[in-house]
Amino acid sequence: MKAEVLAQARWPLDSTADDLPQIAGFVESAFSPLIAAIADLCLSGFYGEPPARHEEGERTAIVLASATGDIPTAVAVAAAVQAGRRVPPLLFYQSNPNAVAGYVAARWGLSGPVVCTMPGRSDPGSVTDASSRALAEGRATADILIGDGDADAALVVAANAYLSGAVDAAAELIGPPSWSPRATRTAAGTVMPAKSIRADLAAGNKGATR
Repeated sequence: MKAEVLAQARWPLDSTADDLPQIAGFVESAFSPLIAAIADLCLSGFYGEPPARHEEGERTAIVLASATGDIPTAVAVAAAVQAGRRVPPLLFYQSNPNAVAGYVAARWGLSGPVVCTMPGRSDPGSVTDASSRALAEGRATADILIGDGDADAALVVAANAYLSGAVDAAAELIGPPSWSPRATRTAAGTVMPAKSIRADLAAGNKGATR
């Protein structure tokens, strides 16, 4: 099946964890809020408000790729263990990237396969290098899912969170050209300003329990 980029968004490279809205059930780390935020930016550019159209959402996969993984959560768990403190249960929950992928799937009504992947190199390299490699890995995985008929479309999210507080993320909705947007959207490739959408995203996630 032929597929193309239907919508895309990028979290600014000069932003930090402080620019991200928090989501209930995820603590200590910016990694999961970053994924939820960039997914919202991308999907709202095509669908407007959640959820996606039912017939499209049930055939849309989620592919999450990261060159870093959730380093802040891993460090928080290790620090608690080393200090002999009780590890907060939420850290175990969110250490699995499927947790935030499930949050996105429930919020937007996406019922396709969920795949989490990481580029092969152990060193994430520079921020720019990590971002581009993660996105390329995610696109390749999405192509396989669509080509094999497991999904008609895929939300590809590439996200990295660093101990320094720096974050970077990009997302693409890849699907059939016949799917039409439900929202007026910016041209492909537009960089979305983090601070201008922070309040809207926070309001949308208010009261979430996942």
